[in-house]
Parts: sequence; structure tokens; C-alpha cells
Amino acid sequence: MKRTTISLLATVTALAAVTGFASLSAPGGTEEKEATAAARLPVERSSLLCPAPSSSEVAETEYSSFTPAGKDGGAKSGTAVLKPSSAVLADPETVPKKAPAKKPGPAKPLLTLKEPGKPVGAKVSGGDAAALVGTATGRFAPGWSAQQTTTVTAGGARGLLGVGCTPPDTDFWFPGASTAEERQDYVHLTNPDDTPAVADIELYGKDGALKTTLTEGIPVPAGSSVPVLLSTLTSQPSPDVTVHVTTRTGRVGAVVRAADEKAGSDWLTASADPAGTAVLPGIPADATSVRLVAFAPGEDDADVKIQLAAPDGAIVPAGHETLHVKSGMTASVDLADVTKGEAGSLILSPSQSGRATPVVAALRVVRGKGDKQEVAFIPATAAVGARATVSGNPAKGATLSLTAPGAAGEVKVTASAGTEGGTPAVKTYKVKAGTTTAVVPPVPTGLKGTYALTVETVSGGPVHASRMLALPQDGIPMFTVQTLPDDRGTVAVPKARQDLSVLDD
Repeated sequence: MKRTTISLLATVTALAAVTGFASLSAPGGTEEKEATAAARLPVERSSLLCPAPSSSEVAETEYSSFTPAGKDGGAKSGTAVLKPSSAVLADPETVPKKAPAKKPGPAKPLLTLKEPGKPVGAKVSGGDAAALVGTATGRFAPGWSAQQTTTVTAGGARGLLGVGCTPPDTDFWFPGASTAEERQDYVHLTNPDDTPAVADIELYGKDGALKTTLTEGIPVPAGSSVPVLLSTLTSQPSPDVTVHVTTRTGRVGAVVRAADEKAGSDWLTASADPAGTAVLPGIPADATSVRLVAFAPGEDDADVKIQLAAPDGAIVPAGHETLHVKSGMTASVDLADVTKGEAGSLILSPSQSGRATPVVAALRVVRGKGDKQEVAFIPATAAVGARATVSGNPAKGATLSLTAPGAAGEVKVTASAGTEGGTPAVKTYKVKAGTTTAVVPPVPTGLKGTYALTVETVSGGPVHASRMLALPQDGIPMFTVQTLPDDRGTVAVPKARQDLSVLDD
């Protein structure tokens, strides 16, 4: 016989490096729990997907890509590349039934990072830009982020549309979508892999599941992007819809592009995972309409308390103290101009102690009035955790919102160098318990191009954050909001108490 020794730590570390996730549960006992105490190690591979930005010929899209400096685990090499998807199904009006007959050759990279801590940018004009797929490895993987910001000045898709490019997954919730006649909402599905994926889309209105024509799933061919118009999936128009996207096979990136005839358009990204509490940060001070949409995916109804975290403390909106969310049904409430001239964030929590029924939620926010309106969406989001990043910030027009739903917290905000030059700047902010602090973030000295903002927790309780970009056009207060959840740049890797031995004959 020969004896082969396998290190448990090495095995789990390899798993974490590839998948970005590792966990090990100890059977019990203090000694075993200490032996498997998790260490935080940098990820070695990250994936991001950006949807096709617009079909408008007057669209102008800016892309940015960024990895924070440090926390690379000593890696000296690696790459971070975003390139157009290799195939696009060009008929968004119907559910695609098969893959395109012909695929173009390999696409040239649009964005390639050269060094952590220094963002890169690119611009694309017109309505032919494809979805982007990308991978970062080695020193570029921990905290890699990308931003897509599109300006459309005319037509039904008018607006400032911003979205942080997202990692692929198998399960997404989008409260706040619509199949109403005045809305044109598309869910964009992007497959980054070399094998086909099949996705299912479920729609839930105020009375429960909407009958849909989708019975066999949506095929998303390898390396392709598929936009699906939600109103073609059902004959039941509904102003407030929760969209649930899952995959039968493979994984996809998913995001909803919503266009309103009167209020313009923007991207709706997925809500944080269902939870008993939810934080929706960054309602602008001059919001003229705020609509909350929530959904309870479990078997129990949810009764949630609504609070507005304002600059001076948490308050309860008059007449909207609670919201009852029936299981499997979408609930909504119009909060009007709830901020009353002061920036704020919404906090949802159980109305009764001990009954934390999980919900997903999002806000539809409007600025302006009449024919000068503009819309944006704020989904529930996780806290910034160790670190969160958003790129694509111009010299003017950015607002950073910081919310401490529980205990007070302190964060450090770093403005990177610009895409074309500039010296980084750093500032710290203290956020009082139950409040929202909206600030103009630090700007790099001598900025040229756009820059990235990195938010890191220094002390205290969890802080939730979002970044608003404002770009007024012809009297229209065009804006977009992106939330800043933890960048998942590190993963927990259990420490092994001893090696495992395997005997081979």
C-alpha cells in the first residue's frame, strides 16, 4: 500500500479561488469550530455581464472598468477584459425559439484593465452596441466592477440609463417591473458561458401569478444576449409586477430595462435576496414621486414597517406606517414626495417582533413634473460590507448616499485616479444611527475622464450606500441610481485543524 496525504485547506482554497465561495460546517463542539474558523482570502476569478445598452440611434454610452488596488493576495499577474457578446438575438418583440443561424467571429475587447487602482473607459454611439461579457483573473479579480451609462435624449427610451454590470447567477427577483400599456419593460438575459442556458420567467401581479405564454423556458445560446418584452408573455396588463428569473440549465446575467411613455427609462437591477429586513438607499431630496413595490416569495404573508431614514433620524411616513404583503402577490404603495426636500432612504422591517417574513423590494423614483419627468429605480441592497465600488463618476453630478439602519457607522471613501489622469482622494464619513447622509463625494485632484468610488467600512454597524448620477437635459432632471453592495472580493475559507489522509491500494 501507498499513503497519499491531502491537505484539506489546499483543497478548499482551490475551490474558493475558482468559484468565489467556500464553506464548511463543523459537526459541533468548540474545538471543531475553532479548527474550521474561516479566513478571508481574495478571489482569483470574477465574471461580469453588461446588457445591450439601447436600440436608439441617438444613444451615447460610456463604459468604465475598475479594480481597487490591494487585497490581491500577492498575485502578480492576471487580466480584466470586457468584450461584446459573440451573438445577439435581434428580435426582442417575441420570445426567442432557437439560436441564431450564424454567429460572428470572436469580438475585440472593449475594455482592458492595465493596473489595479486605475480605471479605464470607452464610449460607444448608436443603437447597435452589443451586450458585454467579461472575466477578471489574478490581481484584477478582487472587487472588479464595471459601469454602463447611456444617455438617450429623444424617443420613447429617453433618459439617463445607468447599470452596474452584474455577475452571472441562477436566481433573480425584480419587484417594480410592469406590463402596463404605458410601459415597455424588457428583461435582458446574457449567457457568458460556452454552453447553452435555459431560463424561466415568472410574473406576479397584485392578485398572484400572471398567466403567461412561456411554458418551455427561454433558450439563451452560448455567449449570447436575449431581450424579452414582458408584455408579450401575458395578456394581463399590470402596473406593478414582480419578475422572477431562474435557470433550468446554465447561468445568466439578468436585468430589466424599463421605459415609461411619460417618465423616461432606466435599468432595474435585481433586489437583494429575500430577507425580513430591507434597505433601499438614496432617494433624492427633490423626488416628486416614490412608489414602493414589495413581494413575499414564501408561504407566509408579510407585514412590514416602513421607515424613512432622513438626515436627522428615522421617521414613519404619515398614513403609510405599514404594508401588508400577501404571499405570492405583489404589493405596492405610493409614498408621493416622501423625502420633503431632504435626501433619505427607506427601511423595511417586521411589524411584529419575531415574525421576519422574507420579502424583496424596490422603489420607482421620479424627479420633475409634467413632460419634464425622469424615472430611476432603487432595489433593496446588501450593506457595503468590507468594500464596495462604483465607477463611471464624472467631475460633477454624482451624489453618494450613506445609510446606517441600525447602529452608527463610519466609512472611508476613496476616489480613484481618473481614466485619463488625476490623483486619488480620500475622505471618511460618520453616519448616525437611523439616518441617511447624502454627500458630494471626493473628486481626484486634476481629474481627467471619469473615476471610481470605493466605500470601505471602518467601524460601527452596517452601512448601505448608493450613487446617483444627475445629468439635466433641456429642463429634464435626468438621473440614475446604482446601489453599492459588498464587492465580494474575498471569500471565507475554513482553516483545517489537521490533514486528511487517504489510503490507496
